Amino acid sequence: MSQAPDAENRPTVLVVDDEEDLRDIMRRMLERRGFSTLIAGDSQEAIAACRDHPGEIDILVTDLGLPGVSGGELSRTATELRPGMRVVYISGLPKEMAVAEGSIEPDALLVKKPFSTELLIEALRSVLAEGATP
Repeated sequence: MSQAPDAENRPTVLVVDDEEDLRDIMRRMLERRGFSTLIAGDSQEAIAACRDHPGEIDILVTDLGLPGVSGGELSRTATELRPGMRVVYISGLPKEMAVAEGSIEPDALLVKKPFSTELLIEALRSVLAEGATP
C-alpha cells in the first residue's frame, strides 16, 4: 500500500529558486513524497502562479537569494494573494544572519542549504501541521 495521499489530498508546494537544477531536484523529491508541485524561476513567475493557479497552494518554498526581489519580499506579496499559504525559506545563510539582515522574521522556518530530502519534508510537514490546528 502506497503512503502517498490521493491526488486531491496532495498538498501543493510552489518551489521558487533561480537555479534550474535545484528546482528540478526539489520538484522530483517532493513529488516522490506525495506533494504536488508548481515551479517558478523568479518572483514574477511565482506571483503569476499565486494569481493564476486554480487550486490551493499550501506552501511556498522560496530561496532567500532570488535575483531582484528577495525571498522575504516575495513571500509578503505571495501571502497577500494567498493568505492561507505557509512559507518555508531555503538559504545558504544561517537563519540568525537572515533574521539580522531583516530578510525574514525570527519565527520564520528556514532550511539551510545543502539540505536532505528528509529535512525539507520535515519542514513542510511541520508547517502543514501548524496550519491544521484551529
